[in-house]
Amino acid sequence: MLRWEAIGQELDQHGYAVVAGLLAPPACDALAALYPRDELFRSRVAMSRHGFGRGEYKYFGYPLPGPVEDLRGALYPHLAPVANRWHAAMGIGARYPERHADFLRRCHEAGQTRPTPLLLQYGPDDYNCLHQDLYGEHVFPLQAAVLLSEPGEDFTGGEFVLTEQRPRMQSRAEVVPLRKGDAVVFAVNQRPVQGARGSYRVRLRHGVSRLRSGRRYVLGIIFHDAA
Repeated sequence: MLRWEAIGQELDQHGYAVVAGLLAPPACDALAALYPRDELFRSRVAMSRHGFGRGEYKYFGYPLPGPVEDLRGALYPHLAPVANRWHAAMGIGARYPERHADFLRRCHEAGQTRPTPLLLQYGPDDYNCLHQDLYGEHVFPLQAAVLLSEPGEDFTGGEFVLTEQRPRMQSRAEVVPLRKGDAVVFAVNQRPVQGARGSYRVRLRHGVSRLRSGRRYVLGIIFHDAA
């Protein structure tokens, strides 16, 4: 059973939390094996064509594969209280319902109807530039990435990287160690930090460092849909 209270505390303190062993290795292998099945995806993006880095990823189409749909729906209810707490601290009016289906309805009514869960594939010398996954007016402030490959066996390099920009300070970088089946839950855009005069906002970006060798697969779970 996942320790959601501790995960929430890590998110509040650092803007990210590692969920160790979220998926078993066979489940990781089954998800990575979906990558060649183009009929499951709505689009493919080659990062180098857009200046995003090197490597590629594919967005799933609706209906999502069962394991992806189940994981998206299972994580959301535990993260919605954190999202609401963060918005209250930052003075942002939007609040998130308990059920993911109700939040998706809000997205779809606003024209954000394209699914955003994705599979990413990296080979030697591939990397992902620092970025944010926003996609429209309605943004859920947390997302997750699940590593589907084993560091040191399937690939080397390719570390997950977060940077945090605090007001009037230089950016702070953090490398997040992950094993196969681990997930990192992290802020999509901004999070509150408690200061001497109350809460203030810090902005985060995420990316992946250069792969030295092998092949790396990642499942990305984004809870808002795209316009």
